Amino acid sequence: MPHLAMYTFGVLKTPLADPGPLTHEFYERGEAVYRQISQHPGYLARAEAPDGDRGMLFDADWGAWGEFAVPTWYGKGRTVETTALATTLSLWTDLRPAFDAVYTGLHRAALNRRYDWFERTGRPNYVMWWVSDGVIPTWQDGVSRLEHLHDHGSAPHAFTFHHSFAPDGTPTRTKGIGPKTDRVR
Repeated sequence: MPHLAMYTFGVLKTPLADPGPLTHEFYERGEAVYRQISQHPGYLARAEAPDGDRGMLFDADWGAWGEFAVPTWYGKGRTVETTALATTLSLWTDLRPAFDAVYTGLHRAALNRRYDWFERTGRPNYVMWWVSDGVIPTWQDGVSRLEHLHDHGSAPHAFTFHHSFAPDGTPTRTKGIGPKTDRVR
């Protein structure tokens, strides 16, 4: 059975190493969000560096998730002191559990504060695609699909909740997901 891969990417207003209250708050909320999401039904796994410190993304060992990569348009730092990004790579059983995890609970509350922490880049901040059972997506997979989504819009190769596709590549609608005029009733 295929699994849903999801890659998220955001450019922070300040580096991860910034000692200011907004960065501290972002970390505190982020840790709580990860704990809650990891217990959500349908969650399978996420990329985690075994010995990663705050901001140590580019040099961390990500194991089966591959070498860390970011979109070509990311122009901020790449060192522990200058990195100003937040990104995730995760696996889910299906669209509905991923949607529910993203748009409810602590993550929903964090989304309501996103413009306090993140720059508005005019680019998509997440992308999804289907992978075969047993396949671990890589950071480069996520980056290339996010860039594809930006350049070409939603397609079976790279899509969003609002314009999603089934594992066989056909457009799909999940009740309650998508523009109100497109919702299944």
